[in-house]
Amino acid sequence: MGGKKTPAWTRKEGQSPTGGLNAKGRASAKGNLKAPLGKGTSGRRVSFAARFAGMKGPMKDSKGRPTRKALALKKWGFGSVAAARNFANKHKKGSA
Repeated sequence: MGGKKTPAWTRKEGQSPTGGLNAKGRASAKGNLKAPLGKGTSGRRVSFAARFAGMKGPMKDSKGRPTRKALALKKWGFGSVAAARNFANKHKKGSA
């Protein structure tokens, strides 16, 4: 039954139960992925906040559990989409 295995980031074993990817999932992805930043005002965190501020979808599933979106926001230090939006707007660099 051999066959190519899909990368770990696409399977449960590469995903962290607390949101985002674990080390194995990040290693299996193409590119150099880094762990989430829970605090600070680095460009990576501002960029994440800006992307997720516009992301559609619920924060809880039909059973009341947090979705992957909610878990990722929490992992990056944001309690809601509005918090991420406010952070991004406050810290984004102006166009020059």
